[in-house]
Amino acid sequence: MKILLVGGFLGSGKTSFILKLAHHMIEDLGIANIVILENEIGEISVDDKVLKGSGYQVKGLFAGCVCCTLAGELPSAVRQIEREINPDWIIMEATGVAFPYNIKENVENALGISCKIVCLTDAQRWKRLFRAMDHLFRYQLMEADVVLVNKIDVADQESIDQCLSDVKELNPTAVVVPTCANESIPIELIDRIMSEG
Repeated sequence: MKILLVGGFLGSGKTSFILKLAHHMIEDLGIANIVILENEIGEISVDDKVLKGSGYQVKGLFAGCVCCTLAGELPSAVRQIEREINPDWIIMEATGVAFPYNIKENVENALGISCKIVCLTDAQRWKRLFRAMDHLFRYQLMEADVVLVNKIDVADQESIDQCLSDVKELNPTAVVVPTCANESIPIELIDRIMSEG
């Protein structure tokens, strides 16, 4: 079983990305046994409904963030999924205020299962949001394996360039890729996300 953590601030495109990724894994790679683990702060999740409405197995962790208040519940939820479903992949969508690296540490330390982090940023809102929430963004991008600078189709070039530059400075080891929600995810990028190491 492999785990992919998908993080990023609210509205960065996490759910759309997960839908595309899951579709590619099922349709193109023949990986049918996927569980999407949804974490939201509130008790109702629009994303949860969208994912279930697309025909995916979705498990929810609500009323807290898995990197803090629900940290103890996450390992047992993953173990339960492993026992009951034994998926090839768990794709975990973290709430928009979570620190993905904390979730990764929790899972790896408690379960010994390695995780990969993909973090999305919104190029269109980057300058405004980064100024206001510098600390949150820094810790969301920290240790991400792949950062998708999303929504380049609706952002001006200056915003895209600034976002790419800031992201590379914040996380110089990540693979940083500009993306657009209206286009399919390049196969090479999906292969890189799913590859070992």
